[in-house]
Amino acid sequence: MQIKKLNLLEIFGTNTYLVWDKIEKVGAVIDPANKAEIIFQESQRLGFEIRYIINTHGHADHIGANGKLKELTNAMICIHQFDNDKLTNPELNFSIFFDYNVVSPPADKLLNDNDTLIIGKTKLKILHTPGHTQGCISLYTDGILFSGDTLFYEGIGRIDLPGSNEAQLRRSIKEKLFILPDETQVFPGHGEKTTIGHEKHNNPFMKYI
Repeated sequence: MQIKKLNLLEIFGTNTYLVWDKIEKVGAVIDPANKAEIIFQESQRLGFEIRYIINTHGHADHIGANGKLKELTNAMICIHQFDNDKLTNPELNFSIFFDYNVVSPPADKLLNDNDTLIIGKTKLKILHTPGHTQGCISLYTDGILFSGDTLFYEGIGRIDLPGSNEAQLRRSIKEKLFILPDETQVFPGHGEKTTIGHEKHNNPFMKYI
């Protein structure tokens, strides 16, 4: 699986990931934050068709380009069922508080724990990792984790927002992510990539669990 990171919403520093199968020329966009045209043009430059638009959760900075990108690609919008209502509600996705109302089309596919999305020869396993929101997910394939706003480089997702839960988030990381191999590369929703092993030993928010 090929991976390309884009940062298209500078105010929030959200990471948008293009992932694709180089042989079968199909792929997905994880957390299209903004600037759908740039995302689409980059997928064309890289030579693959976008089949899925995957939101790791429903906050505005992770779904902002859903609508236009779906118009351009007819890809399936995928989100965990517990965050589905955030897609179409600017108050729930918090965009109303930043004066740029984000309204995404409704989901085409509602995700649950242990579901799988197929991208060419790659199987992306859905890990339900609630805490930052109730519908947060991470995506895992051999040696690679897309952690959304659950786990960051020496950090964790915010737990001071409506719908967040600190104990739940810590449990998600401990029980769903820290059981993965130490060498697993972690591609977070914000900031630089890391590894599971590094976070086990260096993440200050997880030292006392």
